Order: sequence, then structure tokens, then C-alpha cells
Amino acid sequence: MTTFVVDRSERGKLALTGAEAKDFLHGQVTNDILALEPGKGCYAAFLTHKGKMLGDLRVFDLGDELLIDCERVALQELFNLLRRTKLGRDVELHKRTLEMTLLSVIGPDAPDLAGPDEHDNARVELGGKTVVAVRTDVGVDVFCWAEDREAVRGALDFPDGDEALAEVVRVETGRPRYGVDLDDSVIPQEAGLNERAVSFTKGCYVGQETVARLFYRGKPNRRLLGLKLDEPAPSGTELRLGEKVVGKLGSVVVSPEHGPIALALVRREANPGDTVEADGASALIVDIPFAR
Repeated sequence: MTTFVVDRSERGKLALTGAEAKDFLHGQVTNDILALEPGKGCYAAFLTHKGKMLGDLRVFDLGDELLIDCERVALQELFNLLRRTKLGRDVELHKRTLEMTLLSVIGPDAPDLAGPDEHDNARVELGGKTVVAVRTDVGVDVFCWAEDREAVRGALDFPDGDEALAEVVRVETGRPRYGVDLDDSVIPQEAGLNERAVSFTKGCYVGQETVARLFYRGKPNRRLLGLKLDEPAPSGTELRLGEKVVGKLGSVVVSPEHGPIALALVRREANPGDTVEADGASALIVDIPFAR
């Protein structure tokens, strides 16, 4: 795969500062924020009281602040939550969506600007400007001030890609996207997010009771799986196993290696190896990730 750069500046970006910032955010999201050290980060979700996802986010401990990145569709809900619940706490909430640029370098030749683990982060110099570099599962993300974009982009010696190409990589690796594959009907375990997004040893957070009960005592009715289609079909198309609807398509892309592929939350009546119908198209259910 050729390494390329995608401008993802439209993503939601916030920051938290103040003596109680980590303790405050720890009580609002599913992962262990208090365990973070400067240069480390994590992936998490924020939930309704019934354990359903209102959005997901990445949190990076920069030492002097927590930088937060999320899907734009979840930004307002997250901003409202943090603004409402920080009252009386030594916490300041900062908007960064328009103020900061995000350039994603995707591919095997992405520069080694941060630590080796996903979400590792560091302030480094790039193009004569100070940036925040973050290790991702497919390369490195570079956050910089909007006015520094051209200098920073010029220092990344890779061709421009686009969001469609980035989406192919994401689907091949089996990572769901909030607003496409995930919404406020989904509990993290259904989407296979427990290992990445949920701590079962931290203190209380909104929605914890449902998430813990399902993990320890139950089995989700749905799970995130992949599909290999014989032809592309629109996102949202119902999946039928015989006469029964067992899910609907989420992300759909055409992979150079795998052809038309998709992610979907599929009911447990359907399993890898089964063939389902998607509005006339045939789809083989497979485990994810596609790319190994």
C-alpha cells in the first residue's frame, strides 16, 4: 500500500485543562483516564444511562492538557456533556475543532514521530512548527494549529489521498465508525469494543451498570462482522438470512484486494460462513479484520 496523507480537520477536537481534568473525564467515559501518563492515550466511549453509545473519542495526555478527538457527528453531544458536568470542578473546556488541523498519514512508510503503541503521542517539530504526533493503528496523526497547516503539510513527503481511500483501509482492518456502523442503539460489547474502549477495573461512569452486566452475565444479541459482497450495496441495506432480517450494512467500500466489502452488526442467528442477501446482492459473512 502506498503511504498517503488525508486532511481530517473536520473531525471534532476539544481540550481539557485544570487540576481536576483527568479525574473529571475519568468519570464520564468508559476507559481508564486516570491511568494515562504524559505521552500516552486511549480510546473510549461515552454512553447513555442504559449503556448505549452517544459517541466515541480518543484522549491524549499531553502533560499540560488532555486533547480529545472524536467524530464530528458526536462533537456537540460530547461538548454538551462536558460543559454540563464540569460545573464546580477545576476544569476548563476548550474548543479546538476550527483552531486545529488534523493530517492523517496512512501507510507503512508513515514517519516514526511518536511511540510504538497506538495512541502514543509527542510534541515534535515538523516544518518548523510544533505539532502533536499520535501513533495510530495504520500510521500517524499530526495535529497542528490551523495557521501552520501549509508548513506542516509541506514537511510530509507523501501524496494526497482522500477520505474514500482512508475508509477502505479502515474497513479492511475491521474498525467501526461512529455515525456509520455505530449509533445510540449500540452497546460497546456488541461492536467488539470492550478490549479497546472499556475498563472493568475503574470507578463508576455513566452507563457502567449495563456494560458490566452484559460482560459478566450476558451475551450480546448482535456482533460486528465483515461481509464480502458479490456487488456493492448501499449502507443501511437490510441483511436477510432466509426470511429473517439479521442486520443492516454499515460501512461499504470496494477494496483493491478483497472487492466489495462491508461491516455490519449482525444478529447471532447468522455466523461467519453464512450467506445473506442484501437487496439482491449476495454477501458472505466473515470474521474481521479482512486485512491480515
